[in-house]
Amino acid sequence: MREAWELLTAGPDDAERGVLLLPGGANAARSFDLVMAEPALAGVRLVATTLPGMAGAPVVGDVSVPGLARRAGELAKLHRCDVVVGFSHGATVAVEMLLGGHFHGPVVLLGISLTTEDEAGFFRAVVSASQKVGSWPMAVLFKLLPLMARSAKTPGSHKRELIEDLKQNRAGDALRLLGPYFDYLAADRDYAAELAASGSPVWVVHAEKGDGSLSAAERATLEAAANVTVVTIPGAVFLLPDEAPQQTAALVADALAHVSWTG
Repeated sequence: MREAWELLTAGPDDAERGVLLLPGGANAARSFDLVMAEPALAGVRLVATTLPGMAGAPVVGDVSVPGLARRAGELAKLHRCDVVVGFSHGATVAVEMLLGGHFHGPVVLLGISLTTEDEAGFFRAVVSASQKVGSWPMAVLFKLLPLMARSAKTPGSHKRELIEDLKQNRAGDALRLLGPYFDYLAADRDYAAELAASGSPVWVVHAEKGDGSLSAAERATLEAAANVTVVTIPGAVFLLPDEAPQQTAALVADALAHVSWTG
């Protein structure tokens, strides 16, 4: 059985700089392996981890977003990570790491949702239905995810690993995480404004289509902030680390270049 907070590492242990990578919902640490193999990150200590309840990992500890952020912050400190990268659910954890004071430095947020409305309506409906009638709607979604992943624009060997990981997900475990996740998004907070006020370098990254979006107000707030870079990757991309590893690695390298600025 996969372990919660299992680690996938690359690069020299004594590297001057390190990066913590947090995968999206239903994904495992190895969803970042193409990013970790990119030449732009050669010589960097890279640490990816599987969050509890994801890709078959057990649900352990506090799986609220603040709880996950505290544990991820401990990992970042333990592995001397200067930059945190998160995708989807992992990006939300990265947000709370920064805003909650569990990490101080550049963050790269891939496919981030800052409000409930930023999430896909279909996904919100599945979660809501599962909370009302039982986990079977989520179980049906998990049956469909491996089929959807077959169309991912990613190398065959990586696609096989991706599909294998998606098949390990359990609907009941996912719902234990998704309830607190949506509670966090629905909180009476303006996460875009808080990121803008944080002073830390932040990259907010979406594809033109496929991985969620920002509201017009959120985008305006972020684009007006001197510390925030809003990036749009051309085309339709559902899984940024898997389908756009070169662009993702380039943004991580950019974030690493800002480490000295943050002290």
